[in-house]
Amino acid sequence: MGKMEYLGDPDCHFWLTRSVARSLGLNLSEAMEAGLLHADRYAEMVARCRKCTHVGECQLWLAHSGSGATRAPAFCAHAQTLNALKEKQNEERNHENS
Repeated sequence: MGKMEYLGDPDCHFWLTRSVARSLGLNLSEAMEAGLLHADRYAEMVARCRKCTHVGECQLWLAHSGSGATRAPAFCAHAQTLNALKEKQNEERNHENS
């Protein structure tokens, strides 16, 4: 028999995922509309966040970082994805401005 995994509250982790993205200046709904993020990938992000054990650290990071963060926190399960989306967003903006 396998080990049961604890999954956190879906609403809490939905908002944590969106809030970390927002702190980086990312709007995940707009990223999906632009084709930078697929809806399935977004759902996977929330599911992965629900397994995360760093909820308290995440909430503190959000409280202290607010908007204007340049990178997702290293402990974030989505750090690589969110940082890559931020880079793509910056590339798109630079391309539009040139």
